[in-house]
Amino acid sequence: MKSVPEERVAIGWREWIDLPDWGLHLKAKMDTGAKSSSLDVEQLEFLPNNRVRFGIHQLRKSDCIKMVEADLHSTTKVRSSNGQSQTRIVVKTRIQLAGIEKEILVNLTNRRKMLHRILLGREALRDHFWIDAGVDHVVTSPIPKKTKKISK
Repeated sequence: MKSVPEERVAIGWREWIDLPDWGLHLKAKMDTGAKSSSLDVEQLEFLPNNRVRFGIHQLRKSDCIKMVEADLHSTTKVRSSNGQSQTRIVVKTRIQLAGIEKEILVNLTNRRKMLHRILLGREALRDHFWIDAGVDHVVTSPIPKKTKKISK
């Protein structure tokens, strides 16, 4: 039997996370049924030097898109819940949740019709978190923290 590190933190099936590399605060859904993590993006474009630029909606019902750039890590084939296979771009970023910061890989896709902008799969959750599937928001408030308005 594999030993479990003591530093694992219990989290809910849904939590607010920070993506400090991009200055974002997003509501994430924990999905132990998915191996990889997926991020909802728009306006994906390829840049020189193996980089990509894409837009992210911080809030589900917002028209405000934040454009970010990242190094292209790889591409991967992902089979969605409806059984269709799709090739997706993969980038590396850091997440912060429950006092833990770790680097993860996320594939970029259109999740616009989904309730959550980011889905954290098993690879992102392993070694650090226990998911309490019966609880929504264990370590974060269900209400988003205030974001500063940028004055022009």
